[in-house]
This record gives sequence, structure tokens and C-alpha cells, in this order.
Amino acid sequence: MLKETADDLGLGNAYGAALGRIKGQGGEKARIGMAALMWISHSERPLKAVELCHALAVEIGSPNLNSDNVPSIGTLLTCCEGLVFMENEASTIRLIHFTLQEYLRARPELFVTAHSIMAETCLSYLTSQQIEALSTSSSPHLQGTPFLEYCSLYWGAHARRDLSDNAKLLALKLFDNCDNHISTKILLKAQKPLSRAVAFNKPCLFSSLHFASIFGIVEIVASLVRVGGCDINQEDCVGNTPLTWAASNGHERVVKILLGWCDVNPDKPDCNGQIPLICAAQNGHEGVVKILLEQGDVSPIGTNMYGRTALCCAARNGHEGVVKIILELGDVGLSKPDMCGRTPLLCAAQKGHEAVVQTLLWCGANPDKPDMCGRTPLLCAAENGHEGVVKILLERNASPSKPDMCGETPLLCSARSGYEEVVKILLRQQDVDPDKPDKKGRTPLHWAALKGREGVAELLLERGDVDPDKPDDYGQTPYRSATRHGHMGVAALLHPRRLRE
Repeated sequence: MLKETADDLGLGNAYGAALGRIKGQGGEKARIGMAALMWISHSERPLKAVELCHALAVEIGSPNLNSDNVPSIGTLLTCCEGLVFMENEASTIRLIHFTLQEYLRARPELFVTAHSIMAETCLSYLTSQQIEALSTSSSPHLQGTPFLEYCSLYWGAHARRDLSDNAKLLALKLFDNCDNHISTKILLKAQKPLSRAVAFNKPCLFSSLHFASIFGIVEIVASLVRVGGCDINQEDCVGNTPLTWAASNGHERVVKILLGWCDVNPDKPDCNGQIPLICAAQNGHEGVVKILLEQGDVSPIGTNMYGRTALCCAARNGHEGVVKIILELGDVGLSKPDMCGRTPLLCAAQKGHEAVVQTLLWCGANPDKPDMCGRTPLLCAAENGHEGVVKILLERNASPSKPDMCGETPLLCSARSGYEEVVKILLRQQDVDPDKPDKKGRTPLHWAALKGREGVAELLLERGDVDPDKPDDYGQTPYRSATRHGHMGVAALLHPRRLRE
């Protein structure tokens, strides 16, 4: 079903009239109304009302923030003539309907230079005396600066879309002290899982080239490397080089620029031992992966601190396109296990990535290769309830009964987790023993009783070849385990007469 537009719903004229009223207010009210609509319709994430009010107060290029310029939320709503509202729970400011967003985007003449204005606004905020004073404080107090987080995280996204000369000058001003600037620390702390590695009271070792590379601002990167004076292999406080940041965020043109310099190290690892290729692969950036693999000195089987290759990381995160690109090179780590013995196939199966599992099997991956604990791809898929992956592996003749080092089978694991559909699939396999215990004597039925999985218990009992009174190594029967843990529904299935007594 096609999404209805403002014109389809007869709202186009109403929106046009409302915009006319906003502009007709004249002066400051018209400026606030139109600027608010620009920010709401072009922001990188929904803005809180207080953030938007502070954004509207910024004077581009001014060295100071003037709190007297901040409009009240009531004034903001009034100036927008009913086209915006505030969600009470999150205090987020939003357009009244999704069709208004489409209406505004379909009329680019309304906000011709939206992103350059937004970049200049964010950079003016960050380079103001008040914010720079925070940057030199060992324990910055961020109250009173509600617009700081948005500016720190997204100024570059706006600049990447439309970099004006003024935005470039303001960015260079920010770069003068970016190593100690509060915005750098906020930006780095937002990069998962690096947040714990960034301290507000320590230098970030963050250069202007790092900044431009993390945001993918091509023009600034090109200017910095052309002028020289930048260490292209410099590590920041979390061990990332400019190339690592560009690769992690999928900025293909920046990656090409950085690789064009003879002294760049394309295989330099970060603090987690991850080379740029792995960073790009685990985030699914196919274009960057292709660019890096075209370099003769980039190893496709390099590993990170967990022993995972680019192929393993891509498979683990379900990036089928990256997996295919790497496998086009041949058997480059198809069966290479990580430090825990997990192959790319096992990682993909564990996460339920069906398309990746299909691709790896088609390329010859062993469907039964276990990890260091004896856990097979089928067992991992069954334990996590991934029905599609279980079917795919069984079609490729994966063993349905192969136990791990604890004696746990795929059936036992799926029964314990309560995945009834997976249990049904496994019970249909000819060589599956539904009563096979683990090394502590607990059968699939015992685990179903222990965890209160009534549906699973019923499926197992329907087989007729499951012993409901079989004790484990501690003398506990399924019935006794169910009653001890208060799972009376399972207990009733096991021994309805005894329960009534």
C-alpha cells in the first residue's frame, strides 16, 4: 500500500496557508517559526524542545552565547502556527503529521541551505567562549548547555551534506583545540563500545584529521592531507587512526583519499586489534571493504583481539553483501575459528542470519564444525530459537544429535529455552533420541519441567518414548523438579493423578 501524501489527503493547501501565516507574522516571530520547521525537518534525530530553543538563539559567528535570545517553548509553539507540537513524555518537538515532513522536503526552495546553516549554527555554539571554557575544565558542568550534545555529535553530518566556506572556517577554529575540546570527548564517548575508554579530564589525542574522517567531510580531509603537517597514522586515545574512523563509518571517498598517501598503514590495528578492514566489515560497509581489499597490502585474514577475521565479523552481524565480497577472493578464513573456536558459520547461525548461513554453506563451510566447547552451528541456532537456520542446516545434513562437551544436544537446548517450533523440527528427525540426557542426567523433558516449558513438555510426552519418571544424577525426576519450582502446569502433564492426590 502506497503512503498517502499531503495532497492525497487534501492537506497541501492547509500547510501552504499555515506557512503563509508564519511568514506573515514578520520579524522575529517569522524567523523563529521558519527556523524551527527547518531544524525539525532536517535534524539528524528528533530534538527536545529545549534543544531547539537554544539552537534558535545561536548567532552564527558570534563568540558568545546570549541566553536572552533563547525563546520560551510557548513562544516557539505559537510562532509555528500549529504545525508543531511537543510530546509531553519525552519533551520532543515534532511536526503534526508525517505528511508535513514530505511537504517540506518536496519544496527545497523553502530551506535552500538548511544543512550549511545547521552546521554553522552547531560550530558557532561549539566555538563560543562558554563552551570552550568547559573544554579546559577537568570536571565540566554541562547543565545550561542543552544543545551541546547535538552539536557535538551531528555538526559533521550537516557539514558533510553542505559545507559552506563559513562552516569550513568555523570547523578549522574548532580543530585548533580539538584534542581537549568537550565536544571531542562527547563524540568519542558516544562511539560504542569505546565510551569507557574516554575520560573528560585527559587529552583525547584527537587531531583535525580524525575529526574530519569520523564525519566523512571529504573537502576538509583533502585539504588537510594536501597541506601536510598531519600524521596520517596518528592514533587517538582509543587507538583509532583517521583511516580506522573513516572505514568504520563507511566514508568511501575519505578512505580513498587516505589510502592515496604512500605512508598510510592500511592494516594498522586499533586498541581492540581491529584493522580498518574488520571495522568496515563488521559494520556492513561493502564499498569500503572493496576499496580496502583492492589494496595489495591489506590482509583478508587478519584478526582482532578476539581472533575474528573480517569474514567472521561480517557473518556475525548478518552482512551478507560483505560476506560475498570477501568470499569472492576464495577460501579466506571460511573455516578459520576465533579464540573460542567459533567459525563464521557458527557465528551466523547463533545470531540467526539465514542468508549468511546459506552463503557460507554454499561456499563449502562445514555444517558440523564445533567450537571449543563442542557446540555446533545447529546447537547454537536451536538454543536461540532460529527456526529458519535450523531447517537450513538440517537440509545440509548437519547432525541433529551431536552433543557438546556437557552432553547437551540441539533438542535439549531448544527444549530448555522453550522454543516449541524448533523442538517440533528436531523431533521429526529420524536419528534424534528425545530422551538423551546431558552429563548430569537431565533429559530434554527434565529441562522443560525445570524451566516450566509446558508446550515443550507436551510435545515430548506425545512421542510416547520419553520416560517421565527418569531421574537425573541427583535423583530428581522431571515431576519433582516441576513441583519444586512451582511449575504446576508441567507437573499436571507429567502426573495428573498424583497432583490431584
